[in-house]
Amino acid sequence: MISSFFDKTKVPLLEKAMDAYLVRHQITADNIANIGTPGYKTKRVKFEEYFQDALGGSRLIGARTNENHIPLGKASVENLSSTINEINFGNHMASGTNDVDIDREMAELAKNQIQFKFSSQATAGIFQQLQKAIKG
Repeated sequence: MISSFFDKTKVPLLEKAMDAYLVRHQITADNIANIGTPGYKTKRVKFEEYFQDALGGSRLIGARTNENHIPLGKASVENLSSTINEINFGNHMASGTNDVDIDREMAELAKNQIQFKFSSQATAGIFQQLQKAIKG
């Protein structure tokens, strides 16, 4: 019953976002750790596009009778996840041995930290409103 109550709020979306930011932090840390590894390719986490689909998307929702069908319409929160992709920066060797650029990675860490903080504050705000409604 409690989970169905929270399913009607933005809490599940924010939870998925914070999970994606955690994975992004780990991937960025891996990129930094492998700055001296020859041939290593920079990786990124793709999440925001899926998140936008889950937030808005079209009002038309297609029925999927087979998992191989292409989803149509608003994405389901339960199926929302992030993907890890290698980035192709061409032959640019930012670190001298691979394409990891420490300045770009540090900027990604700072951006990810801000996004995580925003999501956690939004989640806390929802619970504060709930607490006010209960206590009056």
